[in-house]
Amino acid sequence: MALTVLVVEDEKEIRELLRRYLERAGYGVLTTGSGAEAVRLLGERGIDLTLLDLGLPDVDGDEVLREARERGRVPVVVLTARTTVEDRIHGLRLGADDYVTKPFSPTEVVLRVTAVLQRAGGTAAGAAPVSSYGEGRLRIDEARHEAELDGSSLELTPTEWGLLTALASVPGRVFSRYELVNRVRGYEFTGYERTIDSHVKNLRHKLGGAGSDLVKTVLGVGYRLGWARDT
Repeated sequence: MALTVLVVEDEKEIRELLRRYLERAGYGVLTTGSGAEAVRLLGERGIDLTLLDLGLPDVDGDEVLREARERGRVPVVVLTARTTVEDRIHGLRLGADDYVTKPFSPTEVVLRVTAVLQRAGGTAAGAAPVSSYGEGRLRIDEARHEAELDGSSLELTPTEWGLLTALASVPGRVFSRYELVNRVRGYEFTGYERTIDSHVKNLRHKLGGAGSDLVKTVLGVGYRLGWARDT
């Protein structure tokens, strides 16, 4: 059975971005922009982890954090724009298991969620299985953050990893540069779009002779994965 993550975030764009990434990683996801609703869900549903923005409009995020810790000690990963050391210490003292500051990479958030669940005694069974493409030539294990091409491990930067997994999420679908920015870095990174091409170039280089076939350019639009997912 998939583990369930409760995303508590008042900004809809961030909430939906995290939902897509978590679901793609194999988690069940509940979302809300309300602290009061989050407290209710924590009391009524089997939540395995809470991804919590502290800056909520109705109930202080600290109160939701306290509720999560009291209701079966549900693990909590805090999302916040508060960046001072004092803020982090405050959240950790209240019982947060991890702390992610905005802006963030959604891929990093998923990895942190998985790590916290494993430390808390959860299982990676809720994570996505290994996916393969091109009759087994490319293999991607999102739970372990590993990719292999023709049996050799790929050493990718976080941005290159995000590009590859975004394209692989729907093989053949064309992703605009703007979409890739959102998936790889988060929508806050304005101006980042024009640098995507250089990251694609670096990714292709690491893919060697398969790079141009695997990451296809669609002129005037963006990029797509050139290999089909294996059934």
